[in-house]
Amino acid sequence: MQNVTGSTVPGARTPEANDRDLGLDFAKGVLIILVIVGHLIQYVVYRDEGFWESPFFKLIYMFHMPLFMAISGYLSWRALLRKSFTRAISDRAMQLLVPALFWYAMLATAKLAIFSPSVSAPGSVLEFLNDSAGTYWFIWAAFVSFLLVKILSNFNHWSPWILLVSVILVELAPLTFSISPLIKYTYPFFCLGFWFAQSRERWTSITRSHKPLLIGFFSIAALVCFLGWRKDTYIYNNLALMHDMDSAKNVLLMLLGSAAASAIVIELIFQCWKVGRSNRVTRFITVELGQSTLLLYLIQGTVFRFMDWMPYGELWDLTTRLTVAGIFGGAIVAVALMVRWIVRDIPYLSQLVLGAPPRSGF
Repeated sequence: MQNVTGSTVPGARTPEANDRDLGLDFAKGVLIILVIVGHLIQYVVYRDEGFWESPFFKLIYMFHMPLFMAISGYLSWRALLRKSFTRAISDRAMQLLVPALFWYAMLATAKLAIFSPSVSAPGSVLEFLNDSAGTYWFIWAAFVSFLLVKILSNFNHWSPWILLVSVILVELAPLTFSISPLIKYTYPFFCLGFWFAQSRERWTSITRSHKPLLIGFFSIAALVCFLGWRKDTYIYNNLALMHDMDSAKNVLLMLLGSAAASAIVIELIFQCWKVGRSNRVTRFITVELGQSTLLLYLIQGTVFRFMDWMPYGELWDLTTRLTVAGIFGGAIVAVALMVRWIVRDIPYLSQLVLGAPPRSGF
């Protein structure tokens, strides 16, 4: 979910795209759609614990956030290696944290206005930040991952081995507070994307030479992990803690399954982009959604967190739930695009709401 221009990733480019890799924009557009669909399955189609057993929910959650984080790491390499520490961190905070705090402030205000006095406001700055992190956890996980890799990249003798050691240490850390388990889950994928960006020519050569073999291997691995995936395999339930054989099996299954599924899905997405890039729907997903992923993520996160406090849908049948889910999903996209259109040319407000200066994309 990064705002990146001038990418050197191989892919389709046009002069008007400011050298953006439109193939990756298409991938981000597809992934943000899946984020919304996953939440609609959880919050609308199911109103109980049944979503854990949904094969569609399982399929989406095996890869969508890990792959998003890998793309973020891939697209962050210039900022991580070419900017000073202070400049890189301040720019990333302005891009990610400022709009996240703005949208959470809007959410908290609406919550108090509508549900007060039945709900309470955050009692301190720390509680406000913690609630914001819980609502928009991916934004905060992406920032923390960026910060950790930037610290590592400042070593004079930086190497991929340092990155690997950091991944191992993060995974073994017995942390369960706030969103720390989610950071542990996604940090390896951020590092993988960053590492891939550093060695993209070598990896491109390897994948080109052994592509059928790799696709077959990852397909089988993803299928096996899908069949073995259970409620305790989700990061929300296992918290990335390995304290016995069962918990270690679940965590390893989660990481390996997410990696295999992500590899297959990104290949499928790129093939779809190559075949249908001139299609209007594909262009819409690429330009309108793929370049607005940060705003879409923030708005959908705000909407679904708000729905946590509202009783609804207990008596709806499946047809009604699916209909409402479709309407909700379309409304989220429409509102996000309208907000972007309204504020994108307004100084300061564009930075505050969208996380970018006027006329910048996402």
